[in-house]
Amino acid sequence: MARTNKMRDIRCGVKGDYQFWDSANANAIAEQYYLSRLSELAMSMFKWKNMPDSIDTRFLEYTLFYEGAAVFFKDNDLTNRNMNKLDRGKDGTYLALQVVLGGDLNVYRIPNNRKAYAVNTYNRQLDADNSIIIWNNLLRLPEYGRMMFYATKLYQIDRAIDVNVKGQRFPIAILCDETQRLTMKNVYKQYDGNEPFIFGDKNLDLSGIQVINTGSPYVADKLQQLKNNIWSEAMMCLGIPNSPSEKKERLVANEAKVSQGGTLASRSSRLEMRKMACDEINRMFGLNIDVEYNQDLDMTTEDGDSSEQEEQEGFDNE
Repeated sequence: MARTNKMRDIRCGVKGDYQFWDSANANAIAEQYYLSRLSELAMSMFKWKNMPDSIDTRFLEYTLFYEGAAVFFKDNDLTNRNMNKLDRGKDGTYLALQVVLGGDLNVYRIPNNRKAYAVNTYNRQLDADNSIIIWNNLLRLPEYGRMMFYATKLYQIDRAIDVNVKGQRFPIAILCDETQRLTMKNVYKQYDGNEPFIFGDKNLDLSGIQVINTGSPYVADKLQQLKNNIWSEAMMCLGIPNSPSEKKERLVANEAKVSQGGTLASRSSRLEMRKMACDEINRMFGLNIDVEYNQDLDMTTEDGDSSEQEEQEGFDNE
């Protein structure tokens, strides 16, 4: 018997359950949307300065975001094939790659054995004498799990808003005879698709149809406010200043300092671990690399001025 590409009619135990899959697909798209936004912000928070040309700082932040740690070292025998045709320096090539940590620990629980690796099968066995571990934060954990936590919350609220808004357009339940079910579903599809006219043949029987108003309350505005609050919480977790969009008055310096305390503490956790790694790398390899917070991420107020950035600069000067 010849095989066909016909899709099965039974999905999740329900025949032709396309609405289920449409909803599930919309959920997945919404979750991925928020996760990608938060991930991009997390990976663009810091600017590395004086890094060797062979270091891909984007990949370094990517590795710290997903894995919580990377390893910096110098390879004197690296070939152009391994480096994707990047030139090797006269005194070796500096790399910052993914790392597998293991072996014995020192008194501060830092692994002495490290294995750097890459997807092109490159790997190098290292130790505390020839490499430096770069940690993502004080807990030495990746940022991905926390951003997934907030992305899940945000997409659930966002989809609830969609359902509530649609409920204002269709706040009804249709009761009909079983023989009319398919007809009513087709009529609903035309209505849901914003068709200007809905056509029915002369045999369409509307006498046995009842419509019940479900009275769906409008709460999308409250859900939107909740979503804004969750977004602000995610920004605080990352260490990015953010003011709720409904706030219209500017904060005075002292109020702003108090409100941004958690934000600055979260940022410090990630920034200080990177700066500590810079100091250790500079001492071991005689380099002069540094890292700083990306000030471009500081948010502006509703009227478009950069009050939060100005206030933050004021904190630094005190």
